[in-house]
Amino acid sequence: MNLPASNKEDRLLDSEGQLVNGPAAAAILSAGIGCFAIGLLAVIGDGSRTMAGLFTFYRPTGPLSGVSSLGIMVWLAVWLGLARFWRTRTVAIGRVNLAAFVFLTLGLLLTFPPFEHLLLR
Repeated sequence: MNLPASNKEDRLLDSEGQLVNGPAAAAILSAGIGCFAIGLLAVIGDGSRTMAGLFTFYRPTGPLSGVSSLGIMVWLAVWLGLARFWRTRTVAIGRVNLAAFVFLTLGLLLTFPPFEHLLLR
């Protein structure tokens, strides 16, 4: 069933008449949070034998298998949650982009061996 054009356009606008960007913002922010989760889990796995054992889902790859799998699960869970919460909202995309960039930068720093070694001393 095809909806009239006006109904389709109404669904893309929030209550104030602005274009809804919440689902796109959710995708952007969740990607940054997922990168941070991978970096944080990598540091935790490298810093603790117990956690490294828990993160070892597939023995030939070691803790990296759990780190990557759990990081992907965090990314998907955050994306689903934010997309549902922001599905009809217009959010400040500049702030979302800044937060995502900060999370991405922190995630990359946490996976950089010299920085990781500083944290684990």
